[in-house]
Amino acid sequence: MKESRQVDIVILGGGPAGMTAAIYAARASLNVALLEESVTGGLVNSTYTVENFPSYPAIHGMELMQKMRDHVDSLGVTVEEVCEIESVSLAGQVKTVETDEAVFQARAVILATGRKPVPLDVPTGCEQVHHCAICDGAAYKGRRVLVVGGGNSAFDESLYMLGIGVEHITLVEKMDRFFAAQSTQDTLLETGRVDARTQTVVHDLIVENDSLKAAVLEHTGSGVRETVPVDGVFVFLGQSPNNDLFRDVVTLSAGGYVVVDEHMATSVSGVFSAGDINEKHYRQITTAMADGTVAALAAERYIRS
Repeated sequence: MKESRQVDIVILGGGPAGMTAAIYAARASLNVALLEESVTGGLVNSTYTVENFPSYPAIHGMELMQKMRDHVDSLGVTVEEVCEIESVSLAGQVKTVETDEAVFQARAVILATGRKPVPLDVPTGCEQVHHCAICDGAAYKGRRVLVVGGGNSAFDESLYMLGIGVEHITLVEKMDRFFAAQSTQDTLLETGRVDARTQTVVHDLIVENDSLKAAVLEHTGSGVRETVPVDGVFVFLGQSPNNDLFRDVVTLSAGGYVVVDEHMATSVSGVFSAGDINEKHYRQITTAMADGTVAALAAERYIRS
C-alpha cells in the first residue's frame, strides 16, 4: 500500500520554472511537493556557461541550479528526485499524482515538465550516445566523437569538449548550412580539430560487443555513405515538449505545448503550467522563472478562493 500525502500544490518538474514556483508557493505558507523524474535543474544543468542571467555575468549552469535548489531546500519544500510518476488525475477539485512510492493529493498542480532532447533516429543504439557534453564529455578525453546538429548547442558543446581534451570531432548537419552564431562557428572551425559537414545525416551506428566503433554517414544530396570511426556520439537536435503525462488532459498547441492564459492557467481548473512546456515565443531561464512566479501566485489565489 502506497503512502498517501496531502499537500496544497504538487509541482511536476524541477527546472527553473518548477523551483521558482516552489519558492513562491512555500513563501505563501503553502505545503508544496516538487516531483522531478531526474534531478533538479533541468536542461540548464547541461549548459556550460550562462552569460545572460541578471546578477551573474557568467556562471556554470549546474552551479546556478544548485543555488536555486539551496533556496528551495531552505524553505522546507518536499523535493522528490529520480521520481517515477506513474499517473496523474487532474479533473475534479482534488488532484492526484501517483509515483512509484506515494500518492499525492493536492488542490492545485503546476506543470513544469519542460522539454526533452530529440533522440537520434538510427536502427542501432548503444550506451555511447549522449545529449550532454558537460555530463558525459570527460569520458572521451583523447578520443574521437561525432556531434549531430548544427545549432548553437552543437557548436558550444563541441568547443567545450575540445577544451577538456577530446581529440577530434566530426560535426554533421542535415541542412545545407549551420545555424550557430557565426562567431562560434569561426572559433570552432579554426581549431583544426573539427571535420564539419552539411547535408549529412547519420544512417546508422556500428557497434561491436556493446561498444561503439563507427558511424555510417550519408550525404543527403548524393546518397554517398562513409564510415567514420568514432568512440561516442553527442546529439543536439533540439527539444520536444515533455507532455506524456497530460497530453490528453489539458489543451495543447499543434506542436504539443501547453496553452495557458496570462495567469498560467490551463484549460483544466486548478491546473497551471510554467516554463518551456508552455506555448510561447521565447524560452530562456528568466522567462521560465517568470512563468513559475505567475503560476505559483495564481495557484495560491485559486486555493484560497
